Amino acid sequence: MQTLEGLDPAALPMEALVAAGVPVVLRGIARNWGVVQAGLRSTHEAVDYLRGFDVGVPVPYSFGGPEIEGRPFYNADFTRLNVEVRRGLLTQVLDEIADTFDDPKPPTYYVASLLIDRALPGFAQSNDAGLAGQGIEASASIWIGNRVTASCHFDTPENLACCAVGRRRFTLFPPEQIDNLYPGPLEPTPGGQVVSVVDMDRPDFARHPRFRDALASAQTAVLEPGDAIFIPSMWWHHVRSLMPFNVLVNYWWRSSPHFLSSPLPALQHAMWALRDLPPRQKQAWSEIFAYYVFGPGERAGQHLPDVARGELAPFDETQARRTRAQLLARLNR
Repeated sequence: MQTLEGLDPAALPMEALVAAGVPVVLRGIARNWGVVQAGLRSTHEAVDYLRGFDVGVPVPYSFGGPEIEGRPFYNADFTRLNVEVRRGLLTQVLDEIADTFDDPKPPTYYVASLLIDRALPGFAQSNDAGLAGQGIEASASIWIGNRVTASCHFDTPENLACCAVGRRRFTLFPPEQIDNLYPGPLEPTPGGQVVSVVDMDRPDFARHPRFRDALASAQTAVLEPGDAIFIPSMWWHHVRSLMPFNVLVNYWWRSSPHFLSSPLPALQHAMWALRDLPPRQKQAWSEIFAYYVFGPGERAGQHLPDVARGELAPFDETQARRTRAQLLARLNR
């Protein structure tokens, strides 16, 4: 995996990274963060540092018994998750995690994607990647837990993930490997997004033989405290926390205009409307989608006057609102 070192944290090359569209490790860009420095002094000091920002807002977290071995996942038939979602004060969760530090087979605690501005006001003043200075409107989230494994999944936004406390191993796969990663159910999901059902620490190649092909394109990196990784939109990533206490801060943002819809509802709608059609019709619709959606954006309707193009022209905020209203009206019939 490509690695960049010695970068000025105030001048990260985010525009170039997004344009390149490949994963990149950014060594040491968060080294001077307050939480990173606290964790380097001691794990307990990192816990105390986080406690200092807790304002008493109940937070959701996942809890699983020792038998899940730190891997929020499914039961045997993929109908239920193997963790329960609880709510509690962050200080309480931190105390319970601290009690597991010396346990060789601890239960799993996982605070996932907690919005920092809401739960830890003031934290960002000494722990921030500075993306706003580059004109990037990114939501900052914190992830706190013990030895937790996040199963391989993709996210639609761009992602900058900063390892703050502990160490994390990232394994990434390009989007075209989806078939070789054996995606699980669309719901329920361990973290709100479809995950690979392959146990990547102990793959069963008899059940998942194509995973060998995915491994040929895998990119792996271990992040130390203060390191970060840029994960491009749609890249699959498996994340394993390697220490008894681990904290990660990540930033998600879209590189497309804010008025464009999320592609995920479009996928669900397409599955409903197209997937079970007769093969001949599916092939015909494949050609239509290639023309209107997946081909060059300017091709469809380029033979028409501008005033007649409507949705065939590039979307703006007005057209986006009009299209949304039309879709809602059709779906509600």
